[in-house]
Amino acid sequence: MEIFIQQIVNGLFLGSVYALMALGYTMVYGIIKLINFAHGEIYMIGSFIGYFLINQFNMGFFPALVLSMAGSAILGVVIEFLAYRPLRNSTRIAALITAIGVSYLLQNTMIYFFSSTTRPFPQAIKLHVYKIGFLSISNIQLLILGLSLFLMIALNLIVQKTKMGKAMRAVSVDTDAAQLMGIDVNRTISFTFALGSALAAAGGMMIGLYYNSIDPMMGYIPGLKSFIAAVLGGIGIIPGAAIGGFVIGLIETLTTALGFSDFKDAVVYAVLILILLIRPAGILGKHVKEKV
Repeated sequence: MEIFIQQIVNGLFLGSVYALMALGYTMVYGIIKLINFAHGEIYMIGSFIGYFLINQFNMGFFPALVLSMAGSAILGVVIEFLAYRPLRNSTRIAALITAIGVSYLLQNTMIYFFSSTTRPFPQAIKLHVYKIGFLSISNIQLLILGLSLFLMIALNLIVQKTKMGKAMRAVSVDTDAAQLMGIDVNRTISFTFALGSALAAAGGMMIGLYYNSIDPMMGYIPGLKSFIAAVLGGIGIIPGAAIGGFVIGLIETLTTALGFSDFKDAVVYAVLILILLIRPAGILGKHVKEKV
């Protein structure tokens, strides 16, 4: 039972990172109905930016985090401009194949320049472990949870309270009507990619710090799991993505607690199949008819 409860706590910390990444998936889908499968690679590149800033320029974790988020935001905008914008009026399958292609391009570009070797992420924050009864919680775990919640709250405030957030909500409802009302659709979509990419970079840096390792392949599996989290919560729904992230984190750690650690990824993928069969709209989604 003690191990079980400890894994629940660990699942909350892991789930908070999945939630950050799932928010990027769900925002992009909500705006242009595209699954950005390159999102996991942006998460990976964000961790590498942080790695070099800390190692080469002796930066602290938080300045490196801010610059990593900024650099990844720019990368997200460039990807949208070069790869996705020309296909905006094409079929969804064309955009989807392009997203997969961008994912492999970024992944293999990083392997070419930095090799596939795993690198130790610099411990910019000294590890401290706190004992609360039989529970063990580290300061890095608390940092991950606290920073993730802060970024999720900040995202919600941007979407709900700012002019750009209002434009994002308008474009997600009806792009043509939003354009007729004077909203710069291209700028709004670029901002959405920047926002989602910045959140992914934050997740990459926090995971690098937590597991003390990064590599060019590190974004593939977390990217898929975050996509599953977005689908589970309700793709296109921001609160749903956050809930889905925490649920996937808990499922993964509880599977480990039950002694099936070798099958934790398979269980997560099984959840995707079940949710598509039982409730395709997700936890917070609504069943609506789509005109095709």
